[in-house]
Amino acid sequence: MKAKNNPFLIKGYVSPKLFCDRKIELQKLYGNVTNGIDTTLISPRRLGKTGLILYFFDFLSKQKEIQTIYLDIYSARSLNDFIKLLAEAILLKFSLKTSIGKQFLEFLKGLRPLISYDPISGEPQVQIVYQSVQEKEYTLRGLLQFLDKQQSLIVLAIDEFQQITDFPEKNIEALLRTFIQQLKNIRFIFCGSKKAMMVDLFSNAKRPFFASTQYLSLDKIESSVYTNFIKNLFIKNDVKIEDEAIDFILFWSKRHTFFTQSLCNMTYSIADESVNLDVVKKACLELLKQSETVFFQYRQLLTPAQWNFLIAVAKQGEVKQLTAKRFITQYNIGTPADAKRISKSLIEKELLLETTYQTETVYQVYDVFLSRWLEREY
Repeated sequence: MKAKNNPFLIKGYVSPKLFCDRKIELQKLYGNVTNGIDTTLISPRRLGKTGLILYFFDFLSKQKEIQTIYLDIYSARSLNDFIKLLAEAILLKFSLKTSIGKQFLEFLKGLRPLISYDPISGEPQVQIVYQSVQEKEYTLRGLLQFLDKQQSLIVLAIDEFQQITDFPEKNIEALLRTFIQQLKNIRFIFCGSKKAMMVDLFSNAKRPFFASTQYLSLDKIESSVYTNFIKNLFIKNDVKIEDEAIDFILFWSKRHTFFTQSLCNMTYSIADESVNLDVVKKACLELLKQSETVFFQYRQLLTPAQWNFLIAVAKQGEVKQLTAKRFITQYNIGTPADAKRISKSLIEKELLLETTYQTETVYQVYDVFLSRWLEREY
């Protein structure tokens, strides 16, 4: 009889046993930390960026001289939000029963904060009232300096770091860079899913963070590695799976981590004690059915031309020349200028994924399940 707990995670992190590969990336991150180098980690959304960070933090947890803090600023819209999220992340990391936690609480008291706890998650919530912009800057510097003064090395991962470019404060990049340059005991991992924005932040000579980090980009996990991971995880949980079924899982999900895990999760949930191709295809249909409401909503929010463009890309699987005459004519896109305008809008909406390689640029529908649904329905 198969185990009750589904081993294929689609959110969070549990243990290395349920995490696939990323050994090379792990060693690069560790090398950067031990050599005093900050890292810029870039990957498309849902390819396993956050999972890698938590996997790395789990690896570092075995070393008492290193402390780790994860900060997700996707919801941040201003410097005030950034400070609030950083303070909450520190509170969440260091229990008030520990010496560091007690020290941090004393530091916060000087800022006259309102501290509460989410009634559902139990996570701390911090509200600080500022009289001026200078007070915000003083608080941010104080939070970073507090961490820098700890005896342990601090690894601070800031997820969706590109959000700072949307802050109304125009000097936020220069401000952060100035503060960070003064720190000796913190290693930063700047994570982002919008590649063009992240590359511009760290490679544009006119911007404050120019040449301040080492790049690490995530790509899809190798087929052979993922095959062994999936097969072993099914077997360890008393479910046999045919090689043909695994091949189809990787093909249909395009080895995009979240979608591959989701398909494995659904397959495991509906399987008995064995999985063949028919079981996997049943799982595919169930996933598409569950997502149809969202897909219909996309159609309502997009113009007919944008929707038609997504259908065209989905049917092609991937497109290398969006302005090619054959592609435009076959799917009634319009003109090359129309193709450029529509694709730019869809990329900004994160519905179209643009991936640049050494010799070419490839375009795909960002959501693999949406791509498969469009391919099937139209």
